[in-house]
Amino acid sequence: MDTRINAGRRLDSLPIGRFHRRLALLVGLGLFCDSFDNTLSAGVLASMLDSGFSTLSLNSVFLSVTFAGLAIGAAFAGWLGDRIGRAFAFQFSLALFGILALCAAMAPSMEVLIVLRGLMSIGLGAEYVICYGMITEFIPPGRRGRYLGLLGVFGGVGVSMSSILGWVVIPALTWRGMFIIGGLFALGAWWLRRGLPESPQWLESRGRHEEAEAVIQRIERESGVSSQESGPTPVAQHAAGEEEKAEWVPITVLFSRPVIRRTLMALILTVTCLFGSYVVTGWMPTFFVEQGMTVSKSLGFNAAIMSGYVAGPLVCMFIVDRIGRRTSIMAFGVLSAVFAGLYPFMTAPALVIAVGFILVATVASFLTLGLGTTPEFFPTAFRFRGGGFSQTVGRIGLIFSPFIVLWLFNSSGVLGVILAVCGMYVVVTLLNAVAGVDTSRDALEQIAPGGDDDDADGVSPAVTPAAPQTTPPTS
Repeated sequence: MDTRINAGRRLDSLPIGRFHRRLALLVGLGLFCDSFDNTLSAGVLASMLDSGFSTLSLNSVFLSVTFAGLAIGAAFAGWLGDRIGRAFAFQFSLALFGILALCAAMAPSMEVLIVLRGLMSIGLGAEYVICYGMITEFIPPGRRGRYLGLLGVFGGVGVSMSSILGWVVIPALTWRGMFIIGGLFALGAWWLRRGLPESPQWLESRGRHEEAEAVIQRIERESGVSSQESGPTPVAQHAAGEEEKAEWVPITVLFSRPVIRRTLMALILTVTCLFGSYVVTGWMPTFFVEQGMTVSKSLGFNAAIMSGYVAGPLVCMFIVDRIGRRTSIMAFGVLSAVFAGLYPFMTAPALVIAVGFILVATVASFLTLGLGTTPEFFPTAFRFRGGGFSQTVGRIGLIFSPFIVLWLFNSSGVLGVILAVCGMYVVVTLLNAVAGVDTSRDALEQIAPGGDDDDADGVSPAVTPAAPQTTPPTS
């Protein structure tokens, strides 16, 4: 008897229901905690330097260890999510940085704090991969853009809350209070998320069909759809204790002939969105000072402009599903390039804020869609490793990005840095237009392991054109 239950197609055909809204909220809380903890460094390090707890050199090590931990965490999440399961990886990463954040609050020295921060950042890096992957596997494609935008809003609010609470908490409770708040936020979200089910698509890919069917039926009930309406394929009965196991697909599949183009596109997209976001958000105050502003005025301008980090993803919620995710990425790539090119020439304060705000909003939108759509490039069996590998390379790139930016800044000034970023957005937009990846389910099934045309490596020898779709397009 055929054991396929068509988990992906059944989930894609469901209307949005109570389960999807709860999932989006809980995943969003995780990304909020991640963004909060990941951006508390600025206020915390300044406070530790002022109190004598740390030095400039130790602060630099702290930041380097954070970047390295994020890269390791992205790779770790890919392996853990594909091997052990999405639900376990989802909870493990949040618990890891939540517990270690509380430990960091009690660190007796900066050296101990640096070690804890490195381990904590592994959980932070893992959560980014897992959150976007969960949205890909559970939310129907016709509404996925809205929920990716919602994730971006949660992340933007986390960044803002980190700055606001740092302004209030650090003077009252020292830097340790920020780690306590971050840890309690994370563990609270972990507790709320403890009942989320495993991904039916992953269960099916591992041969655990009866468990997958049970989860899908639960989701269908919460969506107001009966199993009879969705038409599941009968599940084969196995002897007691017997379980059909799918073959583990090695990570080398990412570099096989039918998949390599997807891997390269995911890498280019991820590196561009992470580097562009880092330059725009991390170096903005420095650019202002270079243009002759005082430090206090620079920080004030920066605070006003950074609200675009929430506004951009909010716009995504309302337009992406109307025009498609691939078209949206290209649109925000063009807008990011245009406003990055205009920004260095702004001198009037009102224009600096207005153009800067729009630039941050478009860059934040591109970041949200870039990280959110790369998991769609890969089939279930290696989806998290594909997204994790892309983010690992992107995070490693961030380790070297300060030196790249500094070299550009010293050689060509603000204009050189911004135009370099502008060029990256132009290139990735053109690549998407000319050689974009088909993310429809039919196309993914052509490269999924276990198909009729699979070769010896578990991957089909070629990606053939997708058949006409019966579900909404995922581009």
